[in-house]
Amino acid sequence: MEKSFAQWKKQCLNKADLSKKGAVDEAIEHVVSLLNSREEYFTTSSCSGRVILIDGAPESSAVQKQNCAWLFVSHHKCTSEDLLSALAGCSGDAVLKFEPFVLHVQCRRLEDAQLMHSVAIDSGFRNSGLTVGKKGKIITAVRSTHGLEVPLSHDGTLLLPQEYITYLTQVANQKMEENHRRISRFYQNLHLALLTEKLQRVQIQDPHDAPETEKGTDEEEEKEERKKTSVYKRRRKREQHETDGCHGDGDCSVPGLEDCLDLFTGTNGSVSQTGFTGF
Repeated sequence: MEKSFAQWKKQCLNKADLSKKGAVDEAIEHVVSLLNSREEYFTTSSCSGRVILIDGAPESSAVQKQNCAWLFVSHHKCTSEDLLSALAGCSGDAVLKFEPFVLHVQCRRLEDAQLMHSVAIDSGFRNSGLTVGKKGKIITAVRSTHGLEVPLSHDGTLLLPQEYITYLTQVANQKMEENHRRISRFYQNLHLALLTEKLQRVQIQDPHDAPETEKGTDEEEEKEERKKTSVYKRRRKREQHETDGCHGDGDCSVPGLEDCLDLFTGTNGSVSQTGFTGF
């Protein structure tokens, strides 16, 4: 599993960018760079959010980006003049869309995907989710719900007054501002979550690197107390040994009472020949 993930990451990051722009959007370069620098993640696709005006075929029942002309696209706020100018070249069914930030991240483990999903939800991207493929690929999709899609013309004919297009432009710009705020919040929350997770992992792997706490101080005091007790026991044992030597079979510097009497009496209890009388 680990080897497969490393291979997937290397293959994905080394291949050419097939998007229309051909590069990561500037507004989310720091987010993509952070994720790709981690061994648990790599990004597979992304978009910082955009306002687009597309010209689809009149007979099409659904808007398909691959079968339409892109009249206008911007990853920043736009003006109503930008949209009206682009609509001048429309010959089909024009649709104005705002698409919020989207990010797809492949994760090494399910726990890594869950962390990513939690950060996304807490940052306001409440349409985020997880998928697990048959080959074991775990993908977290970071998505939001504050999109916009409004048809503007049919068969090349504008259906709305210019005042309403101006209003739609304001709505789209407000959504873009909110989108950038959520991206900033997502990056901050992600950076903090990854840092916290890394510190917890280090402490689990090597708890000795953790800073000294009150518990460590208590252990030192207990060790010192055991040392004092050991010295006291050795001293008592030595004193006991010396005391036992005076009453045992061994020699003693202080003679016992019986030894003193032997100096004056014989074995039969009579007075010795030193001149003393019996009692």
